[in-house]
Amino acid sequence: MIDFGSVARELTEARKTGKPCPPPRGRLIPEGDVGSAYRVQQLQVREWLAAGQRRVGAKIGLTSRVVQESLGVYEPDFGVLTDAMAVPDGVEVALDRLLQPRVEAEIAFVLGADLPDDRVTTADLLRAVDHLLPAIEIVDSRVAGWDISIVDTVADNASSGLFVLGTTPRRPAEVDLRLAGMVLERAGEPVSVGAGAACLGNPLHALAWLAGTTARAGDPLRAGDVVLSGALGPMVAVTPGAAYEARISGLGSVRTCFTKEFLS
Repeated sequence: MIDFGSVARELTEARKTGKPCPPPRGRLIPEGDVGSAYRVQQLQVREWLAAGQRRVGAKIGLTSRVVQESLGVYEPDFGVLTDAMAVPDGVEVALDRLLQPRVEAEIAFVLGADLPDDRVTTADLLRAVDHLLPAIEIVDSRVAGWDISIVDTVADNASSGLFVLGTTPRRPAEVDLRLAGMVLERAGEPVSVGAGAACLGNPLHALAWLAGTTARAGDPLRAGDVVLSGALGPMVAVTPGAAYEARISGLGSVRTCFTKEFLS
């Protein structure tokens, strides 16, 4: 029998101490048991909300076909975003808040209406999205060495860390999401490039998957939710002291930077 609380506590302890833990898969959760991994995720989210954090949306992971194939899975995963994970555009991030941070550029959807149905059309999505924003997700893992399967990342809230939203909202009709080009720079030098097509062929496809998945689970996406739709290019390990800027065609840019060392 799986001790869900024990798995959640181990990941929580890693988060608090800054010391990564071994992968839960095959040790605490059976290989491939994604349902149990989501139960572990939910326990942690409930603890955060009980402590006063506020749910503000969701993030989608595993939207790259190459990454899916490397993990032997054929659909994305998701995690929960809270207000404690939000970092303002351009504000320095203390490395103490993270364990093994990496950055990736994404398109964020901000919803203006609920998506309660488990089957949605493109028209449904376009009506529900109020605006788009450029985003940098600072992904992180509480699992040592990023040695993860889908079970490990789902249990670890889809390897979420922090997120940064740009401040240049655009309407969906103003942007060709599939062809939107992206360049992520570190100190002015490109370190990752890509386009909307890298995210399940179109970031709207990722949003459709999440809307249906959460509706079937009884916790649908709601007006005001921020949805990070998935990476537009390869994620990049964070260099201490470095500044990163992501530019996405039609959406503008977003920036983040990091302290040179752990402060504590």
